[in-house]
Amino acid sequence: MSILSILFFITAILYSSVGFGGGSTYLALLLIWGVPYTIFPIIALTCNIIVVSGNCFNYIRAGNLNFKLLMPYLIGSIPLAFIGGSLPVDKKIFEILLFFVLSVAGCLLLFNFKSYDDQKESYKNISYFMSIIIGGILGFISGIVGIGGGIFLSPILFLLKVAKPKHIVTSASLFILINSVFGIIGQLTKNLNFSDMYGYFYLLMAVLIGGQIGNYLNLKIFPTRLLALITSGLVLFVAIRMGFKLI
Repeated sequence: MSILSILFFITAILYSSVGFGGGSTYLALLLIWGVPYTIFPIIALTCNIIVVSGNCFNYIRAGNLNFKLLMPYLIGSIPLAFIGGSLPVDKKIFEILLFFVLSVAGCLLLFNFKSYDDQKESYKNISYFMSIIIGGILGFISGIVGIGGGIFLSPILFLLKVAKPKHIVTSASLFILINSVFGIIGQLTKNLNFSDMYGYFYLLMAVLIGGQIGNYLNLKIFPTRLLALITSGLVLFVAIRMGFKLI
């Protein structure tokens, strides 16, 4: 279990450095380590909340919150994150969904990592309705799989070129935080055996420390572009590992 803690710690550092929680990779690691399937989402979503809470606090304190940008995505995602989290999913389908999530997220990050340091001044506007639809789709997927969804939202907003990088990263962190909360509420409607979770609280401590380190690296040391590239490499590596497991 010490190895799993180290992997959670490293994951938290890399994901938090670009404003993410790491839920998708936590899920893959739990699956690979043979942790009981029924408690996967609760552990991953709780780790998400721990990691991005620090990010959100620091980003908002720095004045990077653009609530007008974030609001329609939350309107769409919140109810559907709850609904998705409440749905029972067969383990095999869950594994396929997780492989898909990791593969797409890794590719999106890889193709857009340069955008994290983009300082252009002109941005596009997309309709409020379309933003709600995007948020709803991401919220539903997030709820089913047990992630926050920011790992999709951030690259999509960069692709659409809707705002400054600092506003997008902050929006993605808050999106993850709020979706993770409602995803957990949805998960709690299922028949979960919470006694199975007692042996995994050390993972929460690992991501708490790792998340703070990752946020510090982003703010003080490494450029976000480099951290996004490294994170995309980690996501794709875990996706490939998941692919071999499915085969």
